[in-house]
Amino acid sequence: MDILKSGLKQVEKGLGDFLADTYALYLKTQNFHWNLKGPNFFSLHLLFQKQYEDLAEAADEIAERIQSLGFYVEGTFSAFQKRTSIPEAKKNLSEKKMIQELLAGHEKISGQIRPLIAHFQEVYDEASADLLIKRLGVHEKAAWMLRSHLIPLPGK
Repeated sequence: MDILKSGLKQVEKGLGDFLADTYALYLKTQNFHWNLKGPNFFSLHLLFQKQYEDLAEAADEIAERIQSLGFYVEGTFSAFQKRTSIPEAKKNLSEKKMIQELLAGHEKISGQIRPLIAHFQEVYDEASADLLIKRLGVHEKAAWMLRSHLIPLPGK
């Protein structure tokens, strides 16, 4: 069955918003990777790098999906700023605050993905739903890894 034409514009909007959030979280994660300081520098530097590289790849996949549906990809900073729900990074944050902000970003995106998956399935866009299901797993794992850095060690 083909994608319902009546739902295509909403699919494009959902994917476009998801792309903007993915790109904003990518930029924030890379910013924190560059500006990280503190006792956990090495491990967090590597974690942030792994996460921003994944987000960059995801942004490309999402943009290509939008194109494959026949829509133009709004790939400018101003377009992303209008559509994203991820706040811009602040300067001079502690390691803990950086982790908390990235965690909040992954959790926000995870929460937004779930209703999109259901909508995409309703209009028979299984490819977009599948893309988001995969991304949901990645965001949930990233959140778990970040959350693990916030748990105090016994005796500390």
